[in-house]
Amino acid sequence: MEVSMPLPQIYVEKTLAIIKPDVVDKEDEIRDIILRSGFTIIQRRKLHLSPEHCSNFYVEQYGKMFFPNLTAYMSSGPLVAMILARHKAISYWKELLGPPNSSVAKETHPDSLRAIYGTDELRNALHGSNDFPASEREIRFMFPEVIIEPIPTGQAAKDYLNLYVTPTLLQGLTELCKNKPADPFSWLADWLLKNNPNKPKLCHFLIEEEP
Repeated sequence: MEVSMPLPQIYVEKTLAIIKPDVVDKEDEIRDIILRSGFTIIQRRKLHLSPEHCSNFYVEQYGKMFFPNLTAYMSSGPLVAMILARHKAISYWKELLGPPNSSVAKETHPDSLRAIYGTDELRNALHGSNDFPASEREIRFMFPEVIIEPIPTGQAAKDYLNLYVTPTLLQGLTELCKNKPADPFSWLADWLLKNNPNKPKLCHFLIEEEP
């Protein structure tokens, strides 16, 4: 008897890529290299960050000597932000970028993107997330509407729905059939809000205000 095994699910990692202001005119070339390197561009947007936004984005670099020059450079003109996806996207994108200092990259990794398009340590043409926590934070910063977590599929989706959604939803649908309201969608929405099992409990206590 032949037993069919489920296909393994490969987690598709995401990372943030930024084409910096001084090389935005090379976007088409860079995008072509990205696609030929096996990445999928999930989202793309062109924007002009203020110095304040740049300071928030590079908050981990705050206090370092180059920080003012970095924020001035990144806010000097429009940039292109992209969400890239592929297996091990973070490490592969970092490898494609090359060393952070473009001067070093030109000597040690002459085929890297920073060697080709960058100038020096500050004007290094492109940005890539350093690790998974950084990629999550940076993607949310540039694309606040994007869902970072992989969406469950197959049995994982069924298990989630059966555990967290179906019991309450079935109860609501039963009550809907009993009441037969004129606007069933609004009625069900109101019922779910009132009977949400995850609705936070309100604690009533006095708050002392400072004088």
